[in-house]
Amino acid sequence: MLTRYKLFALTMISMLALALAVACGDDGDDKETLVFSDLNWTSAQVQNRIAQYVVEMGYDYPTDVVLGATLPLFQGLRNGDTHITMEIWLPNQDEAWAEAQANGEVVSLGQSLGKDWQSAFVIPAYLQEQYPDLDSVDDLKDPQFKELFATAETGGKARLVSCVIGWSCEVVNAAQIEGYGLSDHVDIIAPGDGAALNADLIGAYEKGEPWLGYQWGTNEPALVLDLVRLMEPEYSDECWFTTKACAYEDATILIAAHPDVVTNAPDVVAVLRNWSFDIAQYSTVAAWLQDNPDADANDAALWWLNGNEAVWSTWVTEDAADAIRSALDDGEIPAGWPEEG
Repeated sequence: MLTRYKLFALTMISMLALALAVACGDDGDDKETLVFSDLNWTSAQVQNRIAQYVVEMGYDYPTDVVLGATLPLFQGLRNGDTHITMEIWLPNQDEAWAEAQANGEVVSLGQSLGKDWQSAFVIPAYLQEQYPDLDSVDDLKDPQFKELFATAETGGKARLVSCVIGWSCEVVNAAQIEGYGLSDHVDIIAPGDGAALNADLIGAYEKGEPWLGYQWGTNEPALVLDLVRLMEPEYSDECWFTTKACAYEDATILIAAHPDVVTNAPDVVAVLRNWSFDIAQYSTVAAWLQDNPDADANDAALWWLNGNEAVWSTWVTEDAADAIRSALDDGEIPAGWPEEG
């Protein structure tokens, strides 16, 4: 009989513990924090902030970010150190992306932004108006054009402001320069971050000075300045996977997740599969940031969310839309947003 009493007592204790856990909100179904890859350029960070707002306010998932460059953050996604990357740029990351997919380390959730151009050989339009014969990458071998871009530090070579250190395009651009036979004619400058790249271009542009370097269609200077791409041989797979002596293919930009997200957060996956934040949407954000120089990615995300309910409401359930709308009305800020500045 004593054994039966002990068993009854243990059962009652277990039931009381379960009831207490439920009363305290610990039902064993707590949502894990979703960590976003905070790539160090503006469009990716704005998309992260919008997605974090939707995920936190609409679906009650905690979020966080890890700031970094393309290559280390993609490795982090493969390892599960981060869970969602809003901008995977192909063909820049073709080889690593294909390998990660083959290993079952990443899942594509659809497109982000859409198609976009990029080139390591961009000049201001006013410069081509002054020098109409400067219209292709081969012209950089001409002594007069090398001298045009040369500085005291480049040893007579043309100064080319290339891709940011740690981005995939840093490696691609260097391979292109070698493939074009420009190594003896071009001196590569690799900026430390996107802000330095943009500041270098804008500073030269405002003074009407020569400038040569890397840009892409959704970067702020490309959206607001008059720029020209020097002509290059057309993209082909044969070229790209050998010498890279050809132009970039227009980028396909994907949203990617670690496979655990598909299992653990299917409602978030559904949101990201519905995502429709395209280049036209982002161009309005870039223009707003241009007009509000003290604003950051957090401010831009709030501005866009408040003005574009007709867009983001199509990504989410009705209940989630109500929760997001209420949070915006109350001025709530996601806990997972980083402090800017």
